[in-house]
Amino acid sequence: MFKSPKYRYLSLFVTLLILLFVSACSNNNDTASDKKESENKERVVQDANGDVTIPAKLTKIVAPYSEDALLTLGVTPAYQWAIGDSVIQYLQPQLKDVPKIEWNLPIEQVVNANPDLLIFSSPSAVPDGDIEKYKKVTTPFVLTEEDNKDWRKALTSVAKIVDKEDIATEKLAEYDKKAAEAKTAIHDAIGDETVAILWVIGDAYYLVEQDRHSGNVVYGDLGIKAPEFVASLPAAEASWNAISLEKIAELDADHIILVGKETETGLKTLQASSVWKGLPAVKAGNVHQMKDPSNWTITGYIANEKTIDETVEALTK
Repeated sequence: MFKSPKYRYLSLFVTLLILLFVSACSNNNDTASDKKESENKERVVQDANGDVTIPAKLTKIVAPYSEDALLTLGVTPAYQWAIGDSVIQYLQPQLKDVPKIEWNLPIEQVVNANPDLLIFSSPSAVPDGDIEKYKKVTTPFVLTEEDNKDWRKALTSVAKIVDKEDIATEKLAEYDKKAAEAKTAIHDAIGDETVAILWVIGDAYYLVEQDRHSGNVVYGDLGIKAPEFVASLPAAEASWNAISLEKIAELDADHIILVGKETETGLKTLQASSVWKGLPAVKAGNVHQMKDPSNWTITGYIANEKTIDETVEALTK
């Protein structure tokens, strides 16, 4: 008995569907296999000192001062840096259960941590400049000074180390969009009014320069105008330079972002002084207090996003 043309066409169609399905499954398996093979392969990435062979599997990374970048890329470090019991407060939602390692990385603590990879934020961050002692314990990777000065470059470099460059590209685009929207909202609210960032710690006072940490965000990314006093400050140095209470009398800002924990003794001294009470921003009621200084005195994707959010909230009320 002969089969009808209609039946033959139907059989052919079903056969083609089966072939396409098998081919798709094969391609998916090949893609998954290629991805797994890529993840399990050693890679060579250049750091500040030359080529570094990155281990195939990175399950335990220690990266003091680079935790922000790792978390941005979806990687949780095995340890977080600390000074005694002090940790980076703005990262505690992600790191609250992560054990601490001392900021200067004592070799015995690194041995106990037994990381697959140890990331230094810059050559100057290597204790005593002795990278060789860490090579006996793990694979150390030293970011460049250029990375250290620019959080975007640092994020991109860390992404190369952990093989997540596509995520870094997405995050940078998201950040730029967020900053642009915030810039517009703030300008609509305060126009060309000036803003100063004053940090109080202990009995010391610091003005954030235009090219340091949160200054880069406020004056650079958000385009907020700096008062003449801040604009006249020299370029930021590695160490912060304190200013005297008497010098604060020259602070001619329309708004002051006051950064410091309520327990700081210098904060009470400042707010009780005639110098403080005589400032234009104080008289106008334009003082915006930030009780967690951690994101204001460091830089990174997560830190800067928090700084943007807090600045928008303060200046657009």
